[in-house]
Amino acid sequence: MRWNLRMVAAQRGVWKASDLRRALAEAGLVVSAGKMSHLWSGRPISVRLDDLDVICAVLECTPAELLLPEPPARQAPAPDRQADAAAPATSIRPARTGHRRSTPPV
Repeated sequence: MRWNLRMVAAQRGVWKASDLRRALAEAGLVVSAGKMSHLWSGRPISVRLDDLDVICAVLECTPAELLLPEPPARQAPAPDRQADAAAPATSIRPARTGHRRSTPPV
């Protein structure tokens, strides 16, 4: 998902994070300066649903306008299994010789 707050705010004439923060406070959502900075310029890890409701009410938008789907990142192609089968197996651990581990000191 892509966080689209800055674009949605700009489309509604809100150009500064401080202006949006003030409007959110008037609607009952007090946001710290750090959190507002992250919401405005970053990609927030989480947004509470109650906060999202207030943001949408202030900007007169829907959550679908703020959260845009992105195609999943392409994964690296799977390694060729035939090439793996042809390669000799190597072990990181040395082969066990049947000896037991020593007991811890008393």
